[in-house]
Amino acid sequence: MQILLRRAAETGLNGEVPVAAVVLDGEGRAIGHGRNRRHHGRDPLGHAELVALQQAARLRGDWRFNHCSLIVTLEPCPMCAGALVQARMGTVVFGARDHKRGGLGGTLDLSKHISAHHRMLVVGGVMEEQARLQLENWFRQRRRPSQ
Repeated sequence: MQILLRRAAETGLNGEVPVAAVVLDGEGRAIGHGRNRRHHGRDPLGHAELVALQQAARLRGDWRFNHCSLIVTLEPCPMCAGALVQARMGTVVFGARDHKRGGLGGTLDLSKHISAHHRMLVVGGVMEEQARLQLENWFRQRRRPSQ
């Protein structure tokens, strides 16, 4: 998570919301990295989780991730949480909880929803304070009036 928080900080310096993600295979090897890129890529699907998931799928040549883990600095939104259920991700670990838009417990929990055909382990709040403060500080900087 420390490495992801550093990557997220770099992303924030480039004008994107500072979120970073990684997909690990069953042996703990990184097989997909992602950072938010909605703004620069003009891509509504440019969430860190989806970028990492797409890269991992290309590398593995498969869309099923039953024995893999995704680690991300912010709780996935409903779109990303739905993609993780569809991808059959084994475990999802996240830092800051998102009480406004979280899809794995913040506002709803798609991993436990009746429509979920796959159950994954979800671990939230890892290095939560650092992840939350990073996001809060980034948004505070963006909202300051120009001087």
